[in-house]
Amino acid sequence: MSISIVIPCFNEEDGIQKLRDEFLPVATALAATQPVEVIFVDDGSRDNTWRLLNDTFGPMTDIPGLTFKFVKHEVNQGLGAAVRNGLAAATGEIVVTTDSDGTYKFESIPTLLDYLKPGVDIVTASPYHPNGSMEGVPGYRLLLSQGASLIYRVLLAGAGVHTYTALYRAYRRPVVQDVTFESNGFLGGTELMVKAMLTGYSVAEFPAVLYSRQHGVSKAKLARTIRSHLGFQWKVLLHQLKIKPLVDHRVTPTVVNTQSA
Repeated sequence: MSISIVIPCFNEEDGIQKLRDEFLPVATALAATQPVEVIFVDDGSRDNTWRLLNDTFGPMTDIPGLTFKFVKHEVNQGLGAAVRNGLAAATGEIVVTTDSDGTYKFESIPTLLDYLKPGVDIVTASPYHPNGSMEGVPGYRLLLSQGASLIYRVLLAGAGVHTYTALYRAYRRPVVQDVTFESNGFLGGTELMVKAMLTGYSVAEFPAVLYSRQHGVSKAKLARTIRSHLGFQWKVLLHQLKIKPLVDHRVTPTVVNTQSA
């Protein structure tokens, strides 16, 4: 089955070499057995991320089964917008989204895909699974992520999912075609998965290790992210109480300055 890998980037010039050294071998190995396209989304970076992505991966046109696409936002729109436009550019039967900073090891992508068994529509990395773990992650990030995931576990009792905030996931194509999300910020990935679950798509967890980033700084705005989760959780609660449906306004993605190598 063909695979698309979507990698949002924002001011990640210090991490491009890590992508070449640690991600490229994984993508090349996957491409040996099925077509793989990698979609880099530069979310309005103010450093040299866009140039370095193109200079590093653009010339790589001779790796069998592996192609690269480059999507650029002229201004920063947020992680959710970057993921949305990356999904819009993806053509694979399976779509993987992953952080550019390698906080989940790129080498674990084949294992993530192994969890996408028949009957499973989404696989999400889960450091909060009993068999998952964290290494060196700042306390404030854990407070936000674990707290938000705990509330979603209560709201979606019985789903058996421990982690709702990971970007690192694999989706079958019908999920990204049928389920839309509105958030342009860090809520985007959570909104997509929760709406998919409420629609009836199944989720499996990959007990993963979440590492601290080695380059750059986190782009999450703590207060803004907390507010967005609380607002969405309120909508989910109203939906679960059958007071108000979780309205899914159809959002038409716009891909800006898409280039293919």
